[in-house]
Amino acid sequence: MQISEIIRYARGAEPADLLLDNARVVNVLSGEIIETSVATVRSRIVGLGDYEARTVIDLEGAYLAPGLIDAHVHIESSMVPPAEYAGAVVPLGTTTVVTDPHEIANVLGLDGIRFMFENAKRGPLSMYVMASSCVPATDMETNGANLRSYDLASFKADPWVLGLAEVMNFPGVVFGDSEVMAKLAGFSDLVIDGHCPALSGKELAAYVAAGCQSDHESTSVEEAREKLRLGLTIFIREATNAHNLKTLLPLVTSANQHRICFCTDDRQPADLLDQGHIDFMVRTAIDEGIDPIIALRMATWNTATYFRLYDRGAITPGRRADFIIFDDLEAPRVKAVYRGGKLVARDGKMIAPVSSNPDYPLRSTVNVNWDKVDFAVRAEGETARVIGIVPDQLVTESLTEKLSIHGGYALSDPGRDLLKMAVIERHRSSGSVGRGFVKGMGLREGALASSVAHDHHNIVVVGADDGSMWSAARRVAALGGGMVVANGQHVLAEVPLPYAGLMSDRPIRIVREQLDRAIEAARDLGSNLHDPFMALSFLALEVIPHLKLTDQGLVDVDAFELVPLWV
Repeated sequence: MQISEIIRYARGAEPADLLLDNARVVNVLSGEIIETSVATVRSRIVGLGDYEARTVIDLEGAYLAPGLIDAHVHIESSMVPPAEYAGAVVPLGTTTVVTDPHEIANVLGLDGIRFMFENAKRGPLSMYVMASSCVPATDMETNGANLRSYDLASFKADPWVLGLAEVMNFPGVVFGDSEVMAKLAGFSDLVIDGHCPALSGKELAAYVAAGCQSDHESTSVEEAREKLRLGLTIFIREATNAHNLKTLLPLVTSANQHRICFCTDDRQPADLLDQGHIDFMVRTAIDEGIDPIIALRMATWNTATYFRLYDRGAITPGRRADFIIFDDLEAPRVKAVYRGGKLVARDGKMIAPVSSNPDYPLRSTVNVNWDKVDFAVRAEGETARVIGIVPDQLVTESLTEKLSIHGGYALSDPGRDLLKMAVIERHRSSGSVGRGFVKGMGLREGALASSVAHDHHNIVVVGADDGSMWSAARRVAALGGGMVVANGQHVLAEVPLPYAGLMSDRPIRIVREQLDRAIEAARDLGSNLHDPFMALSFLALEVIPHLKLTDQGLVDVDAFELVPLWV
């Protein structure tokens, strides 16, 4: 709409298209609940109060709040493309997301990002993109693409690109890596998201001074408070395998809440469908004692202003008519959603079905030279470095354990919960395999394998015996990507992910059923983790402390270097 047209309707010269009457408007700017009406024309709010309109809907005293905004999400972790994802989160009140498509970018580069853009056009969700800064995340992995500063520069003119995505290579920032510096310089006029787990002191100061503006990796109030004091906006995260919300809510005060936003980062189908999305974070925050208006502000206006999306995030004249309607301020459960002035969801369901079958073609992405793959670990001592899983967190422990040795080779020891792990390069058919051991997966027998392994997304497999590991890994490849549970030669459950080995071509509820069966099969084999596949996927991410495994080998994240298995 032209400004002159908005002004004409705002002064009441012509009837509005829609009047939402008898509403209790949550004003996230003034901190008030205002009993009034809201008038809209096409996609815009034109005024609050007494307006004439062609259509009047009586909200009967229900609350009206801005549409919710996710500050940082990897849509690929929902295991469905953007349009299908929209069908899951829009009925929950999310009308805008800011996504970093670096999962698919690490597999397919620019083609992967274009796929996400094209598919998002089909869905009733505003999907903004942050240009993926770390493809690959580091040089201690093998991935499917390499996005340089000049590749990312091509996105700057796109109005749906807001800035530079999470700069995970924090050592590259702190020590002035030339390519990282070029990316920061190229986006210095836009928003630059950060990612600096456990960074503190002078190194944190250097990271902030370089231009990074946010962080979503804090796991304690003390860590988040230091980052907040140095100028970072804090994104509180509640993901599938990183539950930071309740831990970090004590950080929030009336004095600092304007610098805090909500994000989901990586959230898998069951949690989206059972718990919710940003709406779940709002309800949880209120349950934990946060004022409801502040909780809603952190889910709307704070995020909008951080990303310079000044056309949304509040209910005022001229802004987008993105609304959620609910009855209980103390436990907001969305019963209707308007996006751009149109009713798009009611009672947890989309008004119109969402078509998510992509037109944009993608090439095959699972290329493994199995003749070069070997899971055998020759014993070079008795004591080895072992990755220790921390339940519900992305960080891992760096342990040292005596391994079970037989015939000169180190073997899994499920009785002590010491399982062999391997990462198999799947992009270039190089035969590169990283081998290690992990504690905390809990399998007594069998194996799990997946082509979802952040952020390089090679095939990651963990098991109680080599035979089961072979069965699981080979089946992942045969599916063209996916998640598999196997025991011996028998495949017990699988989740096919044909789009880049990351996303399914099935509806999210079907994917959820497939994943539920896979998780149940993993539990039958002994794992008691909330989501063992999500935990498995992050054991290979070498930018999250403390010990990780890539196809190149074990990575000491604190030292930011490859280290030998044997101590």
